[in-house]
Amino acid sequence: MRLIISIVLAAIVAFLAYMLYANIKEPITFHAEKQAREQVVFNKLDQIREAQTIFKDITGQFAHSFDTLASVLKTDSIEFVNVIGDPDSEEEFITTYTYTPAIDSIMAMGINLDSLRYVPFSEVGKTFSIQADTITYQQTLVHVCEVGTRYKEFMGEYASEKFARYDNLYKPGGQVKFGNMEKPTLNGNW
Repeated sequence: MRLIISIVLAAIVAFLAYMLYANIKEPITFHAEKQAREQVVFNKLDQIREAQTIFKDITGQFAHSFDTLASVLKTDSIEFVNVIGDPDSEEEFITTYTYTPAIDSIMAMGINLDSLRYVPFSEVGKTFSIQADTITYQQTLVHVCEVGTRYKEFMGEYASEKFARYDNLYKPGGQVKFGNMEKPTLNGNW
């Protein structure tokens, strides 16, 4: 009888030890996975922001779709202005214009235009949302854009609200983005 009680108590202790381990491991795993996934998504958004900036340098506006963005950046050129002399002085200065294929700059930055639209860690084919337009801001017509995705798109098994108990700021429905359709900024919210 004592042996049976000892075995049952040992099993209960083992079960409780496992539960304690699991309760400690889950928030640590969540934070590590969240941080790793966020960093990859933030890097991808930085690449999209760079591509949009180059697109705007070429066309004067932001791309409203990834197809347009890729098409222009693969086929068009970036204008570089070289000024020899001081344009603020009374002496003459020379301005020359040179053009470089945009794809050269894009490739030098390590940006893959064919996969730029896809959200890392998401279902196959899930893309970032992209918007571009013009607005009147402080009595001036300006170009704006916004590109982003929601946490639930790239957090996989951690996309549940139950993980918010480990991070008060975590909201699976919350958006990670750069830009704003209401004011001219390309800042990210991360």
